[in-house]
Amino acid sequence: MIKVLSHNILRIIVLVSFQVFILNNIQFSGFVNPYFYVLFILLLPFQTPGWLVLSLGFVLGLTIDVFSNTPGLHASATVFMAFLRPLVLDYFAPRDGYVTGTFPRIYYYGFGWFFQYSAILILAHHLFLFYIEVFRLSDFLLTFYRVILSSIFTLFLVVISQYFIYRR
Repeated sequence: MIKVLSHNILRIIVLVSFQVFILNNIQFSGFVNPYFYVLFILLLPFQTPGWLVLSLGFVLGLTIDVFSNTPGLHASATVFMAFLRPLVLDYFAPRDGYVTGTFPRIYYYGFGWFFQYSAILILAHHLFLFYIEVFRLSDFLLTFYRVILSSIFTLFLVVISQYFIYRR
């Protein structure tokens, strides 16, 4: 338990630092904005209570908002993602349920499962974030284009991290 807690504290510090100091300064023609910090919500243990996932999502998003000067945008999008997480996990659950002591990673459940799980949550996060940021439908297609490109790039970073950082 203490090992999982210390890993998650270290993970949130590293992800927020990486997002704030490196990825927030990367923009490809204004259309691709990688948001790698969502990996923290994706990799929380299966047994994490819903209220804790929502609270951690809020704290994570608020931390990114403070450093990015975007009051409430990332907090609301991350809470939305945290709200959808149990629904997506239930939808993709194996017939016998998740094995105790495993985590939502490629190592335990394979590439296909992790890709679908991550893609849905990342797409939901980005849809919410970008449409709240624009807050009008006149630029619907342009915003949707940004959502798709940013989601693809973020999903690529998340999947690559599974092979390089979270392997056994």
